[in-house]
Amino acid sequence: MSIIIAFFILLILGVPIAFVLGLSSVFYMFFTGNIDFLLSVPQRMIVAADNFSLMAIPLFVLAGELMNYGGITRRLTDFARSLISHLRGGLAYVNILVSMFLSAIIGSANAVAAIQSSSMVPEMRKDGYDNEYSSAVTAASAIIGPIIPPSMVFIIYGVSAGTSIGALFLAGIIPGILLGGGFFLLSYFYAKKKNFPTRKRSSLQEVIKMWLIAIPALTIPLFIIGGIISGSFTPTEAGAIGSLIAFLVGKFIYREIKWKYIPSVFKKTGMITASIMIIVACANIFGWTLAMERIPQVIAESILSISTNTIIILLIINLLLLVVGMFLEPIAAIIIVVPVLLPVVLELGIDPVHFGLIVCLNLVIGLITPPVGIVLFVVSGITKISVQRLSQSIFPFVVVAVIVLLVITLVPELVTYLPERFLSQ
Repeated sequence: MSIIIAFFILLILGVPIAFVLGLSSVFYMFFTGNIDFLLSVPQRMIVAADNFSLMAIPLFVLAGELMNYGGITRRLTDFARSLISHLRGGLAYVNILVSMFLSAIIGSANAVAAIQSSSMVPEMRKDGYDNEYSSAVTAASAIIGPIIPPSMVFIIYGVSAGTSIGALFLAGIIPGILLGGGFFLLSYFYAKKKNFPTRKRSSLQEVIKMWLIAIPALTIPLFIIGGIISGSFTPTEAGAIGSLIAFLVGKFIYREIKWKYIPSVFKKTGMITASIMIIVACANIFGWTLAMERIPQVIAESILSISTNTIIILLIINLLLLVVGMFLEPIAAIIIVVPVLLPVVLELGIDPVHFGLIVCLNLVIGLITPPVGIVLFVVSGITKISVQRLSQSIFPFVVVAVIVLLVITLVPELVTYLPERFLSQ
């Protein structure tokens, strides 16, 4: 139990999560006298990061950075506005729709939240929306990012569980659309209740014009998903191709990427990738020390002792993961909990792809729940709303996300249909 105690003490002290995981493991080795194991720590950190599938992470991060510098975000926003901003509360719908577009390119909740907080929230406030609601819509819609492919959390889960990343990408499409649809429905009720403003309807010519301008940006996710479905390239190769297309679109079509921006793009990509990979490396050490204490086996036996009913086990796991998501960043949580829970679900005959969506959705919901919801802090820092007020405003969106979670838990076909349809051929 010393490792668990050290973990929570460091977490409460506000130590960054990567160092919490690494230091907890080192403290455990000192407390138990396993000093010799310290010699294996660097090796295990390198082994954790030395995985070809993880190459997809910097490539998709690079695609997102190129998209930001290339003006692709603005074109997508203009296209979404031309479609639905005339509806009552239309800017909230635009916010959600643009987040879904961005999710299909970036795959990071934090990045989507930062972009939308800087661009959409000021526009919504200008049109009479209150800051709490504008910020809540932005934070909630950002969690669609890790569910609609490509997705960093799917890559990490695929590596941890030995599951096809391409299958996970396809499996996330329907749950991502359900999540966006649920947020649309909630925003509709808000618009009616608060009588939000409307805008002038765009003419058909304006819509077509915005669509033609946005076509190059919309081709990026089509190439990524289409290539994976057709078997033309792997998810890692898809990241490289997505980066290439984002560069070509931004440089030669929209002409907003300048050569002088390239060093900044690579610098940001390197910093984001490094922050992810150090979590991966330290989480692997933490998982190794848990395994030495037989904690995974104890947890698995405890869960199976409660019931062997698949639905009950999945509901228990959902509850456990929702709590874990409140305290741990999704990437670290996946590396820690998947080796613990995967043997349980496999013994019950649960599809690992279905389980992957359950794990990932649970943990990304944690991004918008206190006390450690990272997206809450990202949005709060940009929109200048307190985390406490934002947490209160976002609660209805959290409820909608949990309902979607329960739906995909109880109806696995919503997750498995597309992978079985396109990858089993």
